[in-house]
Amino acid sequence: MLTISPDMRGCIEECLRCYQVCLTEASQHCLEAGGKHVEPAHLRLMLACAEACRASAHVMLLGVPEHKHSCAACAALCEACTRSCEQVGEMQECVEACRACAESCRRMAA
Repeated sequence: MLTISPDMRGCIEECLRCYQVCLTEASQHCLEAGGKHVEPAHLRLMLACAEACRASAHVMLLGVPEHKHSCAACAALCEACTRSCEQVGEMQECVEACRACAESCRRMAA
């Protein structure tokens, strides 16, 4: 049976939270708000971030050492999504989830 460290469990939880927040914000908030919220580059980044978070959690749950690679990619996408959501505005929940996930994934990638 695979034992997941408390740090990895925390990172998995941050990834799943960010996945949920980004996907929900993109599909519920951004599509409804329109304007800057639905600019293609912003929306694509949010969806890419959500998928990277989901995939990173999945790879960590599998327990392979290559999780470091998915975590590094996830951190980079979360950082980019944070910047985009800050620029668009009215997306504080997404900014906070992405920032926390990026920080946690950077630690897992180290």
